[in-house]
Amino acid sequence: MNEPRSTTPAFVRSEMVPERAAPVRTTGFVGLVGGRLFSSPTNILLTIVGALLLYLTIVPSVKFLLVDAVWTGSNRTDCLAETLHRDVGACWPFVQAKFSQFVYGFYPQPERWRVDLTFALAAVLLLPLLIPRAPAKTLNAGLFFIAFPVVAFFLLHGGGLHGFAVSWTADLLSSLVGSLDEAGTKLTRGGVIAVAIGKPVLWIATALYWLIAPLVWLRDWIQASGQPVWIDLGLTAVIVTALVLLIGGGLRNGARAPLMSLALFAGIALVIAVLRLDRGGLPIVGTRQWGGLLVTLVVSVTGIVGSMPIGIALALGRRSTIPLIRLFCIGFIEFWRGVPLITVLFFATYMLPLFLPGNFTIDGLLRVLIGIALFAGAYNAEVVRGGLNAIPRGQGEAASALGLSYAKTTGLIVLPQALRHVIPGLVNSFIALFKDTSLVSIVALFDLLGQLRAAFADPTWSTPNTLFTGFAFTGLIYFVFCFGMSRYSLFVEHRLNAHRRT
Repeated sequence: MNEPRSTTPAFVRSEMVPERAAPVRTTGFVGLVGGRLFSSPTNILLTIVGALLLYLTIVPSVKFLLVDAVWTGSNRTDCLAETLHRDVGACWPFVQAKFSQFVYGFYPQPERWRVDLTFALAAVLLLPLLIPRAPAKTLNAGLFFIAFPVVAFFLLHGGGLHGFAVSWTADLLSSLVGSLDEAGTKLTRGGVIAVAIGKPVLWIATALYWLIAPLVWLRDWIQASGQPVWIDLGLTAVIVTALVLLIGGGLRNGARAPLMSLALFAGIALVIAVLRLDRGGLPIVGTRQWGGLLVTLVVSVTGIVGSMPIGIALALGRRSTIPLIRLFCIGFIEFWRGVPLITVLFFATYMLPLFLPGNFTIDGLLRVLIGIALFAGAYNAEVVRGGLNAIPRGQGEAASALGLSYAKTTGLIVLPQALRHVIPGLVNSFIALFKDTSLVSIVALFDLLGQLRAAFADPTWSTPNTLFTGFAFTGLIYFVFCFGMSRYSLFVEHRLNAHRRT
């Protein structure tokens, strides 16, 4: 049976659909102004307040640093408003006159080429490490982190060598035996318990003395020769290469390892010959004469590089299943995080020598470097531990199922992922450490800010605007370094997290 058709007429629109409003533009200057700055009453208010703050800070700064600044002059008179009969801003002739002091401190004028050469070597070795596609990363890293510090020390400090590894090992063991013998002798003069402890110490010292006697005799023979540095270097090269062959299973696994060992000692010999370290080396410049940007870079770079392995070791130790290691790392981290940096600097400078045995001394700058590296390492340990906790347990369990050892699991799987997660936190610690280097002036080390304060004492440049000019100049230097580190960290973070890009 057929259904009846509907008698309702079909709807046919007789008018056009009105045009829709154009979409809000979100790109370009118009989109920025209309879509973000003035899109709502709240945004309008915030935009107005922000513009006022920028006007009240940037305009006076530009006026002081550039518009009303004095660019030429020879003394304070050229930077006085009474002399120029106008508003006077920054006194840049003061910076020009003291620029070498800001960079080198009290480093002797004839020897400042050594500082320039050190800066140039650092730049040449560091730039390829920062470029992802640069070749020979392993060789470059070895030169920068191992060879460069040694070369920089002999360039900046000067002096030469009186021996090499054989002599140094003999001296170290002799000092250890002497300290044990002295401690044992003092204990045997005490009570019953002290005597019971002192006699075994003396026995150990005597046994070690006879064990190292051949090494001490070899050291004395080397020092009595006409060329102690070269003979000691040759013996060290032979011993190290033989150990490399022995550990590597001989020549059955190829000659690459012994050849690399010989190449390493050939490079050391080249450095000794070029710097004439076997003949006294360059004139000695004590660290008390260092200053300015040189001290700032030495302290900050050494602290950053030295604190990273310390922080990684402490973070791994805090997660260890061995109670002794875990408790030691926890106590170390909490102790160093519980004291201010200025206390660490005072302790390292003035109290650490009281705990050293005998006539053993450590340079003042080296004590500060050790204290800062340990202090920063405790903070980096917690940052790295946060990254380790972010890695799922399945990663390590999967590696164990494949038969990988703990060292390979940590070094190849867990730690690379953890460090990738904590790049912002690590760089934040590095930036804070770079700025905290200004505290070393408390312990009589004149860094960049210390040299600036010393320059203010010169009556030749005593003007009302000299103080602000000096701090503005050093502030710009700190900003350039810190901003550069932050931008490079963003680049590295973006590159290593390519799988998370949207």
